[in-house]
Amino acid sequence: MRGVLSLAAAGLFVCCVGAAGLGAWNYQQVRQSSGGAREAAESFLHDVTRGDAAGAYDKLCGDTRERWSRDDFVQRMSVPPTINRYAIDDVAVATDRGQVRGTVTARLTRRSGAVDVREMPMVKDGDRWRVCGDPF
Repeated sequence: MRGVLSLAAAGLFVCCVGAAGLGAWNYQQVRQSSGGAREAAESFLHDVTRGDAAGAYDKLCGDTRERWSRDDFVQRMSVPPTINRYAIDDVAVATDRGQVRGTVTARLTRRSGAVDVREMPMVKDGDRWRVCGDPF
């Protein structure tokens, strides 16, 4: 009986250690992904505030580039109210049917002084994060 209880206790211990390790690994993966999504969104918004339409366009996902030609995107960036400041408020990352996706919430300050809160969908494309959807 003592041997069975010892074996059960050892098995429970191994399961607990395994679950804790898996939880820590998962937390680290999400944390790394959210950092990458934040960096990509900041890089995109930095290009937008500098007026670098080509740089910003290159950071869009394929679906968005299909909807916006480079010329349309450049034209849209030049139309007021343009963005002159931004702040990232939140980053959320999840896996959807095997695709890593995220949402970055940012406060965009327009040249007029108006502040607009936008949720920017993000998608992981290989090892790079890209902005999807309507970025303005």
